Amino acid sequence: MIRILLTLLSITASTAGVSRAEGERPGAFDYYVMALSWSPNWCELEGDARNSPQCAPQRKHGWVLHGLWPQKERGWPSFCRTNSRAPSRAMTGAMADIMGTGGLAWHQWKKHGTCSGLSAEDYYALSRVAYGRVNRPEVLRKLDKTIALPARVIEDAFLESNPELQADQITVTCKSNHIQEVRICLTRDLTPRRCGVDVLRDCTATKAVLNPIR
Repeated sequence: MIRILLTLLSITASTAGVSRAEGERPGAFDYYVMALSWSPNWCELEGDARNSPQCAPQRKHGWVLHGLWPQKERGWPSFCRTNSRAPSRAMTGAMADIMGTGGLAWHQWKKHGTCSGLSAEDYYALSRVAYGRVNRPEVLRKLDKTIALPARVIEDAFLESNPELQADQITVTCKSNHIQEVRICLTRDLTPRRCGVDVLRDCTATKAVLNPIR
């Protein structure tokens, strides 16, 4: 029994390092994770209930930038203590075209951007560059009805649209059996790189829901 308890304590200690750490020093990270969220699914699961402007029919969002996250080889920093000035409302609002809402842009700065070591202006500029460098499969914008498909199909579509990407540099996540996000791992200069072990966890659903753009 004592041996089992010690083993469990050891496992707990080892996994504790694979979590977020708050209030760390800005700039102390190894690479970025760019998270792209499939807006129609987010709207069905969360956004519609919040009356989010991201989900308004005229917006017609597909893959929106959830965030550009500083990441360590294991774990990630968040809510870092920074002397950088907070972004203005105009600055966050200007990101709504690729992030859905200015509110998300503000939250991403507060939680992740503060750990980048960049000013808010430079962090948003880098985020926009990262988003623009990835080809988002056009075929997914042509869906006219809800479908169920293996999550692997989404990864394959991104790999086909981005020949420079490799399978260990991208992962697909699911939530409530819906395709949730595509996450791409990037160096500080936005070159694709292998994801860390705590990022590279693909969704294994064989019938994941993908809603069409409304």
